[in-house]
Amino acid sequence: MPNKILILENGTVFKGEGFGSGESKIAEVVFNTSMVGYQEIFSDPAYLDQFVVMTYPLIGNYGLTDEDFDSKGVFLAGFIVSEYNDLPSNFRTTMTLNESMCENNVVGISGVDTRKLTRIIRDEGTMKAMICDEGADIAECVKEIKAYKKEGNEVKRVSRNNVRHCPTRNPKYSVVVIDCGIRNVSLRKMNDCGINLAILPYNSTFEEVMNQKPDGVFIPNGPGDPSDVPETVELVKKLKGKLPVFAIGLGLQIVARAYGAKTFKMKKGHSGSNLPVKDVKTKEIEITSQHHLYTVDASSLKNSGLEVTKINVIDGDVEGVEDLKNGIFAVAYQPENCAEPGYNHAVYQKFLENIKKFAGGKSNAEKNRY
Repeated sequence: MPNKILILENGTVFKGEGFGSGESKIAEVVFNTSMVGYQEIFSDPAYLDQFVVMTYPLIGNYGLTDEDFDSKGVFLAGFIVSEYNDLPSNFRTTMTLNESMCENNVVGISGVDTRKLTRIIRDEGTMKAMICDEGADIAECVKEIKAYKKEGNEVKRVSRNNVRHCPTRNPKYSVVVIDCGIRNVSLRKMNDCGINLAILPYNSTFEEVMNQKPDGVFIPNGPGDPSDVPETVELVKKLKGKLPVFAIGLGLQIVARAYGAKTFKMKKGHSGSNLPVKDVKTKEIEITSQHHLYTVDASSLKNSGLEVTKINVIDGDVEGVEDLKNGIFAVAYQPENCAEPGYNHAVYQKFLENIKKFAGGKSNAEKNRY
């Protein structure tokens, strides 16, 4: 593999070997503490245009499997790893990570001290970086990195442009999914709950949502700044009192803004599969999977109509909000990754309970069943 270097915005340089696409790229660098799941990260729209540092030392050892992709696309800009294995040992493997990275124009660098790099990001905050060929002029590269402006409208770039239906057998309910960067695992969890899904673009209007005759609305996680999606914020405002709403990740921030709260970019974000979250009422702690760089200003929730239900144990950030009266609630984490196989996480059960309350008698799915 060719020699590559990783240059941070602060001028720090890491040497390593390249894999994946051989080009040079600039992107925002974040870290993820998951021990497994690099394929899901690889195909998660929430990682759009980011370099992901995997803190687990060995990546690529079980390859990629067609049915395990979290979406139909590949969205991150690059992988930064300690050790890359191009000879996966897994009977389900259909291709190597390197092969897919070359196919999808994703750059990679291995042999990096990922622990040191993670500490830099943790202490100094998320920053821009460049992966390029060894021998590049460092000073010029740093200038280029600092001048780099990332492309905005992240949600628009990952959202679908038309309606897609995702039915299940013997449906009990119908739900509209607002596609801010939907993952396949979220769709499967909804189907497992007996829910027919209609997936609509992020900028769908209230009228377009109601035309689907849903029993509820789901807003998933996605990339970028919630202030860039005023259309979705406006939709939540109009849905208040009309339909129950459940949101995760970016969806929580959208819900908060719809209630007049403020959001801001975090120093280093929440990314990984071992983040502790405490329920404010029960005091129970759950270990969660998350990826988001923005959060809600807790002080701005006062008198908004939203109650804080969960907080992050480490930094006290808002991890859950709820409007009990109107059946609207959200969590910052990805509940699909927190549950045992075959078990529907408590938040999905709560969404079903809210739907039942609003539906009263028969749900729309039952009314429309032939």
